Amino acid sequence: MPNLVTSQARELQHLNMDTEKKKMEKERLCLEDMAQWSHSLQRLLASKYGMQIFQAFLKSEFSDENLEFWVVCEKYKKIKSSFRMASRAKEIFKRYIQAEAPREINIDHKTRDLIRRNILAPSAVCFDEAQRIVYGLMEKDSYPRFLRSDIYTALLDSISESVKM
Repeated sequence: MPNLVTSQARELQHLNMDTEKKKMEKERLCLEDMAQWSHSLQRLLASKYGMQIFQAFLKSEFSDENLEFWVVCEKYKKIKSSFRMASRAKEIFKRYIQAEAPREINIDHKTRDLIRRNILAPSAVCFDEAQRIVYGLMEKDSYPRFLRSDIYTALLDSISESVKM
């Protein structure tokens, strides 16, 4: 009997070590992932968690409409139905593009007029110019502030500390 108990204890200890090792590998991956976020906005937005944390940061600054618009445009481009595309284009225009829109993005009147014409015959690219402008604004303004933010640095520090343990 003692051999059975001893072997079960060893097996349990081995399982615990495997679980701990997998946990550390996940944390390292997360740390590596987070380190990638500082390389470019594109890498940050390609990460599910990166985008969520960036969005939380933008919400804390009351400036998440640009990211929200960018994400909506990415989803819009995947619409296959022309009826659904036309309907969604009007919704996007009303919410983000038109003057005094509830989530108005910062674009020039020339781009606003271009989109107004584009949505008369909607296509997957009708918001591309506004999306390019918004991406540029995030890349030059919001993204560098995010990398210097307490949210990002505290998260990076906490992940680094947990990996060291």
